[in-house]
Amino acid sequence: MATGLLLVRLVFGLLMAAHGSQKIFGWFGGYGLTGTGTFFEQLGFRPGRLFAAAAGWTEFLGGLLLAVGLGGPIGPAFIVSVMIVALVSVHRGHGLFAATNGIEVPLLYAAGAAALAFTGSGQYSLDALLGVTSMWTTRHAEIAVGLAALGAIASLTVRQSAVPSRVHA
Repeated sequence: MATGLLLVRLVFGLLMAAHGSQKIFGWFGGYGLTGTGTFFEQLGFRPGRLFAAAAGWTEFLGGLLLAVGLGGPIGPAFIVSVMIVALVSVHRGHGLFAATNGIEVPLLYAAGAAALAFTGSGQYSLDALLGVTSMWTTRHAEIAVGLAALGAIASLTVRQSAVPSRVHA
């Protein structure tokens, strides 16, 4: 079980950290804060650059915490939060599957992160190395995932209407 958790945490966490680095640094073919900020403005998140930085850093740090197994449910909760926002603001209305830009990928990330929040980091983690795994209880996971959902709802609540397409006369 410990090896399986390590494998899932590493792949899942490093992919999420890379996803965040696309937004923050423009790595791996990403658009960086300026390009991502422009996209966020079109989605109604203003100021776009600030929301892009928040999303990027949440993905990056959440992914790293998950990958190394530090902070119990905190890293997975960060991922849950941004994936709820992505699911609602970008992917909803496009069906289920990724081929149509549907909710499949953010739903998988959110569900997987929530499951890992409740499962724990496992034997091969920094939490285990530091001897703090026992401090992360199911109740802590419930709180972390609940706060993640509330944070996502707060972000979606302050979202303004999408920017209309410009029509040149």
